[in-house]
Amino acid sequence: MHQLENKVFCVTGGTGSFGKTMVKELLRTKAAEIRVLSRDEAKQDQMRHDFSDDRVQFFLGDVRDLDSLSAPFFGVDHVFHAAALKQVPSAEFFPREAVKTNVLGSENVLTAASRAQVKSTVCLSTDKAVYPINAMGMTKALMEKTAVAFARSNPNSMAVSITRYGNVMMSRGSVIPLFIAQIRNGKPLSITNPDMTRFLMSLDESVDLVKFAFNEGETGSTYVKKAPAATIETLARAVCLLFEVPYDPIIIGPRHGEKLYETLLSEEESFVKVDMGDFFKIPMDVRGLDYAQYFETGISETLESAPFHSHNAKRLSEQEVADLLMELPEIRAEVENWRSSK
Repeated sequence: MHQLENKVFCVTGGTGSFGKTMVKELLRTKAAEIRVLSRDEAKQDQMRHDFSDDRVQFFLGDVRDLDSLSAPFFGVDHVFHAAALKQVPSAEFFPREAVKTNVLGSENVLTAASRAQVKSTVCLSTDKAVYPINAMGMTKALMEKTAVAFARSNPNSMAVSITRYGNVMMSRGSVIPLFIAQIRNGKPLSITNPDMTRFLMSLDESVDLVKFAFNEGETGSTYVKKAPAATIETLARAVCLLFEVPYDPIIIGPRHGEKLYETLLSEEESFVKVDMGDFFKIPMDVRGLDYAQYFETGISETLESAPFHSHNAKRLSEQEVADLLMELPEIRAEVENWRSSK
């Protein structure tokens, strides 16, 4: 288990929803320094005022530019790599940009961190990387492959692990803030497909997954948090329930690259998964490129396999989703403000 005391951390994409939550969590520890790397100077300035802690240092840079990673990684013990292009429709229109950030940028992070003798790097992925049909998911899948390949080729170097999780509630660009804005503006909720299902996680739970990979992770392994799911209709009805407005949506159809359900664990991965209570571990495949032996001996698989996706995960009811949403401080504040204005 890694020790946090007197260690130096760097969070790439540190001004994003996850990054800010991760920095807040690290500030609760005795970490010596937390470096925030991003290309958004306005958000960095806002974070500087919000946190007002000398342990938080800010670096302007872009994971696409290998040279810009040298200074923020110098003297760092551990890296949390969250920088990415995450919006599915945007990546559909600009797949090359997604490749530059999510794939080549991640390779730059691993290269720069290794050169700086960083002890460990945790790379953040998404359920969309499993059986991907959109550019964002495809590039995240390649990011995972890049991280595993690095770990396989450098077994005695920096430890590299991957975390994979589903939709994070109230994160930037997610559907819940959109629903709340539509209610405030007196507009009907726009529903893509009522039967579409998604995993539901809080930002704190996503941080818990990263902390688990950081503390327990084996290099080259991927970690998945078991999470409940709900249909988009159930989620929308739960939001309407909290804001005490009628459910009267408009159905707009799926956006570019959207799936009916998302998968956190493929059927193929389930053969080798390790159940760790609240988490699954997918160990690194350590076999080499010499396939000759497998023509003669092969590997006998006797385990049952089943994918873990949002259609077969625990399905939450409308009230259960509402209760889950009210655990989030941001939503409690929104609901209280809405009700007090009535």
